[in-house]
Amino acid sequence: MLFNSIVFIVFAFLFFAILPLVKRANNNIRWLFIVIASFVFYGWWDWRFLFLIVGSGLIDFISGRLILKRPKYRRIFLIFSLLGNLGSLAAFKYSSFFAENISAFLTYFGIQINLTESIPEFMLILPIGISFYTFQSMSYTIDIYRGRLKPTNNILHFFAYLSMFPQLVAGPIIRARDLLPQLRKQKKVTPLENWNGFNLILTGLFKKVVMADNIAPLVNYAFSDINTSTSSLYWWISAFGFALQIYFDFSGYSDIARGLAKWMGLHFRTNFNHPYISSSLKEFWTRWHISLSSWFKDYVYIPLGGSKKGKLKSHSNMWITMVVSGFWHGAAWNFLIWGALHAFYLSLERVLKLPRFFKSFKGGRVLATIFVLFQVLIAWVFFRAETFEQAIWIIGNMLSFNSSTDFLLDDQFINSLVFIILGIIIEIYFFFNLKKTMFFSKKIRNIIQVIQFIVLILAILFLRGKGAEFIYFQF
Repeated sequence: MLFNSIVFIVFAFLFFAILPLVKRANNNIRWLFIVIASFVFYGWWDWRFLFLIVGSGLIDFISGRLILKRPKYRRIFLIFSLLGNLGSLAAFKYSSFFAENISAFLTYFGIQINLTESIPEFMLILPIGISFYTFQSMSYTIDIYRGRLKPTNNILHFFAYLSMFPQLVAGPIIRARDLLPQLRKQKKVTPLENWNGFNLILTGLFKKVVMADNIAPLVNYAFSDINTSTSSLYWWISAFGFALQIYFDFSGYSDIARGLAKWMGLHFRTNFNHPYISSSLKEFWTRWHISLSSWFKDYVYIPLGGSKKGKLKSHSNMWITMVVSGFWHGAAWNFLIWGALHAFYLSLERVLKLPRFFKSFKGGRVLATIFVLFQVLIAWVFFRAETFEQAIWIIGNMLSFNSSTDFLLDDQFINSLVFIILGIIIEIYFFFNLKKTMFFSKKIRNIIQVIQFIVLILAILFLRGKGAEFIYFQF
């Protein structure tokens, strides 16, 4: 069920119409209502894959209780939880990748075998959101194992957390220690929370259906046929277009999820904070997909030793974390290269102490931001390209300085370019922090916000692009 669909509007209307009535009942009825609604939301895509969520959840719910009750065997129960979650990920997301690469490797030794044919057909379908809810479920048992969280004894309470529909299929990844306590409270939603939720939902829809969906045709066309142009400018615009498309698409989803949560009386942390105005790669990863970045930091980088065992070990831990993060995004070599490239950038930044260098002269922040953006765009090409060869061909053209501008005659290209320019203007606004330079009274600020809402609604209604799934559904 897509947020930008009529079906979801009907679903949301019914959910929020019934929710106040359910809140008057006890916690069990309220949690049961959230679980049923969330299962309907997810099952609308394919009800059969609800068994995966239920299976993953049951493993972690039971493991969490046993870790506390049988501390002598706590490590065994944690391993059981990790194997259950990672096993489902490996089966549905990575089995085809490993089968293809093992088969290719064996051909070097004259062994001809097609392992992909041995994979059951249903396992070749990637369940929507599997990477998100398995990570969310794993963090529950890991936190219990570390003594940072007490397990819930109520299975409805647990599944209300795990299957919470606003963020179920594309994040943000919510930790159990943040959401479980909120779910215990029967909180009355204030008018301010409703207003802020409405603001987030409108902003998210604008990002998705106006910005991302109007930029998408340019990007999709460029990457579907790399022979369209050899112009350096064409490919820089296309790469930057994808950078904005994936940002507006994914942050738009997160904003809508956060807005819906506010209408439920819940708080989800910010997941994106204008990453393209970052003046270092380290800063970029504190602004991009914050819930996932912090997840990898807390559950991969720090357990490996973090930066406590010397500089060399710190670099190797960071490389492992970034490569695993790349592989989390997709079962393809391109995603591994994307993660490795970011690891290389981060290592280079540390060794050369680039943030300090750029701060040492006037205008350094602007140059640092441009340099970071250059690195990020090169990496995004690997993320978006269908094959490694395609990515290398595109990057070769980006660096060729071919000045051809024939592509500017295409009407569709110009239409998407308008929204790319609008996206740049929006980010420049936040880069120079212009909001703080505008001193208005509270009354005038409220009027401006109402005008902003009207503009967003009109844009969503009349400037929406061709509807499409959210990009991160494929992960």
